[in-house]
Amino acid sequence: MSKLSLNCPALLVAAPASGQGKTTVVAALARLHTRLGRKVRVFKCGPDFLDPQIHAIASGTPCQNIDLWMCGEDDARWRLAEAARTADLILVEGVMGLFDGTPSAAELAVKLGLPILAIIDGSGMANSFGAIAYGLKYYQAGTPLNAAFANRVGSERHADILEHSLPEGIAWYGHLPSDADAALPERHLGLLPASEIEDLTQRIERMANLLASTAAAQLPPAINFQDVAPPPVAPLLRGKTIAVARDAAFCFLYPANIECLERLGARLLYFSPLADSALPECDAVWRHTLLPTNLCSPNAAA
Repeated sequence: MSKLSLNCPALLVAAPASGQGKTTVVAALARLHTRLGRKVRVFKCGPDFLDPQIHAIASGTPCQNIDLWMCGEDDARWRLAEAARTADLILVEGVMGLFDGTPSAAELAVKLGLPILAIIDGSGMANSFGAIAYGLKYYQAGTPLNAAFANRVGSERHADILEHSLPEGIAWYGHLPSDADAALPERHLGLLPASEIEDLTQRIERMANLLASTAAAQLPPAINFQDVAPPPVAPLLRGKTIAVARDAAFCFLYPANIECLERLGARLLYFSPLADSALPECDAVWRHTLLPTNLCSPNAAA
């Protein structure tokens, strides 16, 4: 049953740079709150197709991409509002550093009213942790950064130093220790695809266990999401059948693209380029790209 209100706890999880542990913390948060019986919806800024695979496993729900340039503000507002109708928690993972890109994750947070949780790699630092958090909050006026979380912490004493370095107005959300058994494996272009991490579920569970005693186990304050109608879509593909590749080689589909093809009226048939000797009978084949193209968005690529 849908909620009567569009009030829902939400966080945009950002960092000063790539490699700080945003995906690790978001996945751990999603699994922790899911284990507590809450419905968690996760979104990812930008065209990333690796992190959403991990978040879908962590939350048990498909992870969608939202981005002001890629899909537009109206699309982002609509998707967040739809999530808020039934979710108990919304998590949005930023991209790169908080102020990187045009538009940046910080701009997304400001426009959509999302409070920011900063993930900072605390290894090799002490009071500089507070300086980085301070800079992220005040680099641009109005940035809604309210809390910080330390990743790769060496000890409880180290965590205590980091916590007490935070300036007034930035709450301590907790920390994750340096833990090779919980960290998500990476290569030169980022994280491995979820299907290539054999013990992914165990790693996510371990991270969630480590978060259970921190402030992150509590729901953040609820915010009100603007009720936005879905963009109008004419049934231009009614009566058409589209074959969609899906197997180990084509391991990721942007949910927004599939949703849009269905709203256009298309009948979708899935096939495996690796296993099937022939295409199913169809009118067209969906060609995967690394850049998501939400066909229902006014900013969609051709």
